[in-house]
Amino acid sequence: MSEPELLDLEVGNVANGGFCVARHEGRVVFVRHALPGERVRARVTDTTKNFLRADAVEIITASPDRVEAPCPFAGPGRCGGCDWQHASLAAQRRLKAAVVEEQLQRLAGITRTVTVEEIDNPESPPGLGWRTRVQFTASRGTIGLRKHRSHDIEPIDECLIAHPGVEAMGIERKSWPGATSVEGIVSATTGDRLVALKGSRKARVPRLDVPVRLARKGAEKTPYVREEVGGRLFQISGSGFWQVHPGAASVLADAVLKALDPRPGDIALDLYCGVGLFAGLLGDRIGSDGLVVGVESDAQAVRDAKFNLRDLPHVAIERGQVEEVLPDLEFGVADGTGRTQTKRGGGHHRGTRRRGADIVVLDPPRAGAGRAVVDQIARIADRKIAYVSCDPATLARDLAYFSERGWTLESLRAFDAFPMTQHVECLAVLVKG
Repeated sequence: MSEPELLDLEVGNVANGGFCVARHEGRVVFVRHALPGERVRARVTDTTKNFLRADAVEIITASPDRVEAPCPFAGPGRCGGCDWQHASLAAQRRLKAAVVEEQLQRLAGITRTVTVEEIDNPESPPGLGWRTRVQFTASRGTIGLRKHRSHDIEPIDECLIAHPGVEAMGIERKSWPGATSVEGIVSATTGDRLVALKGSRKARVPRLDVPVRLARKGAEKTPYVREEVGGRLFQISGSGFWQVHPGAASVLADAVLKALDPRPGDIALDLYCGVGLFAGLLGDRIGSDGLVVGVESDAQAVRDAKFNLRDLPHVAIERGQVEEVLPDLEFGVADGTGRTQTKRGGGHHRGTRRRGADIVVLDPPRAGAGRAVVDQIARIADRKIAYVSCDPATLARDLAYFSERGWTLESLRAFDAFPMTQHVECLAVLVKG
């Protein structure tokens, strides 16, 4: 088998996905482990009809933003969990800002200067020790993380971006016979710890270094961790979704509330609501004269959300795909009985107002909302929309759809919720006109 081709490249701008762009003999090359302005020698890892992928294996001329990667498992052909360990934190944020700006311009025709804001994590060194949920891959008892664009495992004994509470379990230093996936989960606000295990029924659980709850797939009851935001406790069962950076949920919740400025008596929608983070905090602000409706497709998340918000009778959680629930959803406010007034399908609520939602927040998965959902939101929403996104490309695409429906980007904030990686969390706020 021949050795992969080595290319001498002048590295250009950053691209979405943790790459930088170079050219070789007229072809685009997406290069990992490089930085803009560098001259590198890169090993080709993939060849397609239109472009090449490559890893920078030798730095001929280094960028002033280059630093020594803190993790011994980072680098070409190694662990694929981090994209930018070779860049200073300030440079990482500039790179992420450039990606958001480029996606907005290219996909939505929006020119916007973006600043990626740091999220405080005082318990760990800068950029490290933040990931409160780490899913390790297991093979024949060995624990590790997958290599970039590969099913191969990089065995590790420590993950530097894992929260100290995850590392305290000692997951990577144990043998896990019969397991295929081991997820370490810790709450930075309550200290709750959980291990979510997937694999054969005979998968053995080693004795961990600290007491933890264990969640097995198919178990009758799923354990949970609790998180506190805005004076509220939220229960998240098993591997349910929650922001992985210890400060991200609070920062995003504050940003959403500030952007939407909920008023007493408002009707609000929380789409892709998960365990009810935004729905609960909106419910507190809007009060019993208003209404909050959350929509979520995952059954366990819906159960958690209903439990978490059981003290708010004016908050309702609907289970289903957003695009299927929204067309059938009717809105109303409390009729004096203290009961939330919502209905899917036909019918009429006696003594209630029927209208759209004053404010909407949506936090879709990486694939974004899509045209059908955007069309429905644009029709229902009245005052403001807050769109939380972890993918600049799908966010920009959906902002273009909103623009077609008469909604304008009022403001955009970006947060470094995933240091050392390509990922960035954004909050786009839209208004009519």
